[in-house]
Amino acid sequence: MEEDIKPLLIPVGGDESNYGIMNIQFDPEDFKCKRPFHVEPTNIVSVNDDMQRVTDEASAMNKRIHYYSRLASPADRALIAPDHVLPAPDEIYVYSPLGTAFKIDSCTDGYGKNSSIVTIFMIWNTMMGTSILSIPWGIKQAGFTSGIILILLMGILTLYCCYRVVKSRNMIPLIDTSDWEFPDVCKYYFGSFGQWSSLLFSMVSLVGAMVVYWVLMSNFLFNTGKFIYNFVHGINVTEIVPGTNESNKVICPGAARDNPPQNGSVTFLSGNNTGFELFEEWWDKSRTVPFYLIAVLLPLLNLKSPSFFAKFNVLGTVSVVYLVFLVTVKAAHLGIHLEYNWFTENEFFVAEFRILFPQLTGVLTLAFFIHNCIITLLQNNRNQENNVRDLSVAYFLVGLTYLYVGVIIFASFPSPPLSKECIEQNFLDNFPSNDIMSFVARIFLLFQMMTVYPLLGYLARVQLLGQVFGNVYPSVFHVLVLNIAIVGAGVAMARFYPNIGGIIRYSGATCGLAFVFVYPSLIYVISLHRAGQLTWPALIIHIFIILLGLANLIAQFLL
Repeated sequence: MEEDIKPLLIPVGGDESNYGIMNIQFDPEDFKCKRPFHVEPTNIVSVNDDMQRVTDEASAMNKRIHYYSRLASPADRALIAPDHVLPAPDEIYVYSPLGTAFKIDSCTDGYGKNSSIVTIFMIWNTMMGTSILSIPWGIKQAGFTSGIILILLMGILTLYCCYRVVKSRNMIPLIDTSDWEFPDVCKYYFGSFGQWSSLLFSMVSLVGAMVVYWVLMSNFLFNTGKFIYNFVHGINVTEIVPGTNESNKVICPGAARDNPPQNGSVTFLSGNNTGFELFEEWWDKSRTVPFYLIAVLLPLLNLKSPSFFAKFNVLGTVSVVYLVFLVTVKAAHLGIHLEYNWFTENEFFVAEFRILFPQLTGVLTLAFFIHNCIITLLQNNRNQENNVRDLSVAYFLVGLTYLYVGVIIFASFPSPPLSKECIEQNFLDNFPSNDIMSFVARIFLLFQMMTVYPLLGYLARVQLLGQVFGNVYPSVFHVLVLNIAIVGAGVAMARFYPNIGGIIRYSGATCGLAFVFVYPSLIYVISLHRAGQLTWPALIIHIFIILLGLANLIAQFLL
């Protein structure tokens, strides 16, 4: 009976708004397979010379579907038959009035065709963003032991909240929520406030990620250009920063930050001094390189559809795998350098437990953040009953990757002669620009980020302009203004505040407050209350989760 209350005519969108969150595009054939169709007798085909027959009931079903197809002109392709008149996915055939049929084996029920393993690694790849570069720094800020504990606890907590997001639609009675996203659920429970506040916090996460990308792209482009220039011109330089002397050199840029020479100035061992000085003047990490990126990325942001760049998503997996390889090789050469001081610090080592631990929780909130798009990702899972299991496995793999990279970099950092305090917010900065493996990593990450950046800009456009104007591309002017504002924020941060750890912390704690801690917990408590199933333990636990999120945000501004 529940299906009978669905509208008989369901519009099929054909514009850009059909792109899923994170630009995950479902195969259009998944939707077309349910469109009204009718095959004349002359077009019937046989399968393995075995003419398939259909029952009278199936033939009647064909007539009903054919009737719905006549409700609109075939040219506008604007209507599809309602679900309740269609056969089950494994029973869909091309019918004919003669009673023969050809089975459509590739047709599915509106969900995707991804296996569980593909779904798991899709979630893993989506979560493995720029935060991985700051995990070693976060462990240093929290302390080695407390850092490991916090990664485990934050992984479990964010997984539970993500589970609550996945289940939130199912707790709404008497309404078909199969095509709802989490902001729709927020709107159902909190009205327009929920809709617009979820939009605001989602924009914070998107713009924050784009700003971090711009800062990192400026960093990677600067170091890559510097490496290429030195190699082409045969210039051999020594950077004036403290570091180790062996072949696998590790440097401490932070030690020279109080009185930095321009671009981390150099002592020339060979090459043209005048030409290099001119190069340094026009190739500066903060004063020129961030502006050079505008010429490449601003035009890409204004494209109506970024579907071309979605083809390069595999680069994210390649980049992370290469980072794990780099970390392993570096650790094998550097060895392990650990000393356990539970609450006291010395010249080379930090305490196991430090008051700065909220800086790591801020980073981890963004590192484990996928809550605003998890419903879309799981909708493309072939086996919907495995969603919770696949989500849990994906979170386990993400946490394991963060632990491996963070622990190995921290443990192998050469102390002495360098202090653990030298670990940078982007751990690649602890390797000189002429390090071959780091150069390859920066190339991978630079190209990956330049392909992902237009996708993030498209999502920001869809969410903001789509809500305000009802059109994701209202005009060239509106899109250009939005993109200039986003690019301007990235350039400003790269120029005046190239602190990726701080940006990740603030954006992670801010958007995490809404999507990770507050909304999932509140929605669950409200749904239990309406169903008469709310208990004191459930209420106390979820209020505690909300307070943790609030404390996490406040602490970012106090430390």
